[in-house]
Amino acid sequence: MKAKQLIASTLLREGLRYVEKDPEKNIPRLINWADKIAVKERHKNYVKAVREIWEDTESNWHGFMQRLIKEVNPNVQKKTLINFLVNTSLQGIPLADKMEEKHSCHIPWAVLMDPTAACNLNCLGCWAEQYNSSDELSKETLDRIINEGKELGTYMYIYSGGEPLLRKGDLLDLAEKHPECMFLAFTNGTLIDEKLAEELARVGNFALAISIEGFEEKNDLRRGQGTFKKILEGMEYLKKHGVIYGFSTCYHSKNVYEVGSPEYLDYMIEKGCIFGWYFTYMPLGKNADLSLLVSPEQRKHMRNFVKESRNHKPIFTIDFWNDGDLTQGCIAAGRHFLHINARGDVEPCAFIHYSNVNIKETSLVEALQSPLFMEYYQNMPFNDNHLRPCPLLDNPDMLKGMVMRSGACSTQLKDRESVQELTDKCQEAAQNWGKLADEIWQGREKKPIFANKKEKIMR
Repeated sequence: MKAKQLIASTLLREGLRYVEKDPEKNIPRLINWADKIAVKERHKNYVKAVREIWEDTESNWHGFMQRLIKEVNPNVQKKTLINFLVNTSLQGIPLADKMEEKHSCHIPWAVLMDPTAACNLNCLGCWAEQYNSSDELSKETLDRIINEGKELGTYMYIYSGGEPLLRKGDLLDLAEKHPECMFLAFTNGTLIDEKLAEELARVGNFALAISIEGFEEKNDLRRGQGTFKKILEGMEYLKKHGVIYGFSTCYHSKNVYEVGSPEYLDYMIEKGCIFGWYFTYMPLGKNADLSLLVSPEQRKHMRNFVKESRNHKPIFTIDFWNDGDLTQGCIAAGRHFLHINARGDVEPCAFIHYSNVNIKETSLVEALQSPLFMEYYQNMPFNDNHLRPCPLLDNPDMLKGMVMRSGACSTQLKDRESVQELTDKCQEAAQNWGKLADEIWQGREKKPIFANKKEKIMR
């Protein structure tokens, strides 16, 4: 496997040298080499799709590829392509499949970790505000998790918080120590300066997802006065140095039509965003503002908007709740990712604050085999309608049952919100969305995606 990885990396590096000289002429050559590297049939199909995209010069995806060529630093291009196509695919996927069979549990495509729970902002309705802000994962612990993950076939590591860039020195060191991995940090964007942009371009395997809630008025409503202008300043530095970055937007009842508009998406593209990740507001914490939950009609609007944007805009967009039909349901608890908070509690998801184990006391694979994670493993998908994927927002009784059967405890040290309290808040929203989602699901165009619920869509 290592030999194949080396050969594939060499081929890609050589191909990228040709692309730098004459992209229009040499992209087909790179695609041909990728076809030779691909092992599994589904990967060959991906290459075929890329070839069709490149040949269709009128498509938005052709425009997206042009942006990657013209806007991204060559060093970042090389590191990203090699890490995704070779390490994650050629080496990581077959190994992860073997490890899943060996350990009888999900093996994640990505591990989400919080280096610190501290933050320089105080955003209204923050999903992490009930954590203890003094908690953090040491550099040594983060390094151990990455090493254990690579042994399982996991090559993608994502940081959240708190504000992860408060630990930017440690995170850059880890990206350099593990050049075969890809790293991404969810950041509020206010700590990005030119020096950091230069370092990210130099390292090459570290991208950013910048939290933004809309245009200036809507953004600063939740994130604080002046944050919008600071975010744009950070984006300019990243764009100047060719770093891969995108936006991370939480949509709620008061901003949904703004962030779900062509004007907003066009503005993000103009500012250099390569991708956009949409999240919906989750009512975590005993004092959560339930008025921020989106209505069924607003959620449907976001689903339609994101689907449409993927057909017309040169940017890669995802909606982590409304794309359940593409992922065959929930992707948490190691099915595609898991979350380790700054205290070390291993949680199924960044929005599910219950756990049986702490990473400081156990290995990554033992955490994946913990009672709550096994409840997810045995019960996924949580609904036959994959437009209702979430065990909290869409199927609250499922989450309540899994937490209670597993004996998992709340990881929100400030308020210790019980699963009964949490799921009670989501019952009405789940019922209301369920009625509309069932109508959409029954009337959808029937396209088989993956019949096996354990199939790894993102792989």
